[in-house]
Amino acid sequence: MSLPEPKIPFGPDDFLAWESEQPFRSEYVDGEVFAMSGASDAHGTAAGNLFVGLHAHLRGKPCKVFISGMKVRVDAANSFYYPDILVTCDPRDRQPGASHVKRHPVLVVEVLSPTTEAYDRGDKFAAYRTLESLQEYVLVSVEQRRVEVFRRDATGHWVLYPFAADEELELASVDFRCPAAEVFEGVEGA
Repeated sequence: MSLPEPKIPFGPDDFLAWESEQPFRSEYVDGEVFAMSGASDAHGTAAGNLFVGLHAHLRGKPCKVFISGMKVRVDAANSFYYPDILVTCDPRDRQPGASHVKRHPVLVVEVLSPTTEAYDRGDKFAAYRTLESLQEYVLVSVEQRRVEVFRRDATGHWVLYPFAADEELELASVDFRCPAAEVFEGVEGA
C-alpha cells in the first residue's frame, strides 16, 4: 500500500463513482484512498502461475477466479481491496450489480512485497476475516519461496498451514492441489 491520496470526504459510493473515472486503481479504507503501485516481475509471475492453475481447476464449476483487477468490498471495515487473486462461488457475486465488486469470496490471495507485507498480514487480514464467506486467506512470499494458507476451521478460528516450495500446496476451499514449486516457476530474483 502506498501513501494515502489527499483526504477527501468519500463514502463508499463516492469512491466507486470517483474511481470509475480514474486511470489508475486505488484501494479505499474507511474514507481514505490509497493509489495502487505496480507489481514486480516476480510478484506478477507468482500471481499469474497460481491464477492459471486455479482457472483450469475451476473450469466448468460454479466458482470463478479473478486476478488483480477485481475489487472486494468488506462492509465491516468500510473498505474496498484489490487482492492479487480471489475466488467466489456465491451466486450473488454473479449478479449484474456485482460486475465490478465482489462481496463473498471463499479464497483471497495476496502476493507479498516488502512494502505491503506488514499490512497484508495485519490490518488487511483483520478486515478480510470479517467476511463470513471467506474460508482461506493465502500469503505468497516470492522472497522466501513459501505459501502460507490461513484456513478458517469449524470453530471459526484461523489456522496456519505453511507450504514450502518442495511441498504440495492445498487450498481446501476450492479443493485445489499443486506442487508449491509451480507457484514460483519462472520467478527470478524476488
